[in-house]
Amino acid sequence: MFIQTEATPNPATLKFLPGQTVLDAGTADFPTAEAAVKSPLAQRIFDVSGVTGVFFGNDFVTVTKADSIDWDHIKPAILGAVMEHYQSGAPVMNEAGPDAASGHAATEAGEDEEVVGQIKELLDTRVRPAVAQDGGDITFHGFERGVVYLHMQGACAGCPSSTLTLKMGIENLLRHYIPEVTEVRPVLA
Repeated sequence: MFIQTEATPNPATLKFLPGQTVLDAGTADFPTAEAAVKSPLAQRIFDVSGVTGVFFGNDFVTVTKADSIDWDHIKPAILGAVMEHYQSGAPVMNEAGPDAASGHAATEAGEDEEVVGQIKELLDTRVRPAVAQDGGDITFHGFERGVVYLHMQGACAGCPSSTLTLKMGIENLLRHYIPEVTEVRPVLA
């Protein structure tokens, strides 16, 4: 098994490509070792000292490390953990794992229902595929009085360029297509 790695815009995060499907649909975010109980693969990666976050996409695993740790010291151990997992035949997610949904927060029907639908559509077709290339995800969290609230995951969470991505990229895109949108703000999990 050959696992490729790619740098992401976030220096604390690397993208690992095992050459096979990680998740059939959706994404899974494990911001802590405790959250990884739902995934044997995430648990194995968190066993590597210095790992602070794990994120799964369709064909990649994004790993975030502590700032005090150098990639040269933990990258081989992470590669080994991913390889061991796939060779073991264990599932990526336990049966009790979360259903792979859209990743967007549920919204109530109301006067903004059509606008929220447009926002989610643009995020799914234009934004999420682009940020997945960088090992992350951005999901809809809410819309209130013209402000769109988005949750950043994987390589996007804590990335130095995430504010620029939100303001110059996503905000401009949403404002261009949806006049009701006036601003985009990040939310923490």
